[in-house]
Amino acid sequence: MDIMQLFWLFFIISALQPVLQRRYLEAMRTRKIANIEKKRGSRVILLIHRQETMNLLGFPLMRYIDVNDSEEVLRAIQMTDDEVPLDIVLHTPGGLVLAATQIARAIQGHKGKVTVFVPHYAMSGGTLIALAADEIVMCEHSVLGPVDPQLGQLPAASLLKVVEEKPIAAIDDQTLIMADVGRKAIAQIEAFAKRLLSDKMDEDRAVALAAKLARRRYYNTERPHSSLGYKSPAPQAIVMPATPRGPAPSSAQAIAGKPIMH
Repeated sequence: MDIMQLFWLFFIISALQPVLQRRYLEAMRTRKIANIEKKRGSRVILLIHRQETMNLLGFPLMRYIDVNDSEEVLRAIQMTDDEVPLDIVLHTPGGLVLAATQIARAIQGHKGKVTVFVPHYAMSGGTLIALAADEIVMCEHSVLGPVDPQLGQLPAASLLKVVEEKPIAAIDDQTLIMADVGRKAIAQIEAFAKRLLSDKMDEDRAVALAAKLARRRYYNTERPHSSLGYKSPAPQAIVMPATPRGPAPSSAQAIAGKPIMH
């Protein structure tokens, strides 16, 4: 076997290795999901954004919560019997406001009990989704985060701070316009967070907590946060596909890998 044949053999093995690894992981996940559904009598939905080697030569794909995720999660919820509990596993740095709010509304509207499991973190849009659940299950070191919107790469709350602290004559028109949009975005997210919390606590606590989450009093390093159309990178999503409406399944279901948008 000459050098060129060895090279092509190495290339083929390198190209196939991520695909085989992915198939093995999918098979393991499918068995685990089936076990959980059988034990809890629920429908399990995964919304997991983490780095995995997916494509040629094992380069990672980067993802975040987007409209493709909301379409698949909504379809899975709508095709699940109203009385069947939902178990949703969240592991995400956040994503688009539209996608996160669509998922949160669908969760809040489901008649059966909805439990969100956060094994590590569910930041920004992930936190918004978690707030819609009847129960949030976290370990000692799991974290949720602020739900403040982001314009481009800039947090809306920080844009407002610039406008408040600098003389208006020293601020360019684009920043003033973005600050105005940011103020409206924060008000929208704050109102939506209050709506999600209002059936879980009294009015005053819901208002206070929604304001704290939407106005970013604390900083965290996870990005991207819920953004108004900004497509910054975060790892790839795995979402359970929809199955026909009816009782919780007793057999394993496949997991749909999703193509990268950009």
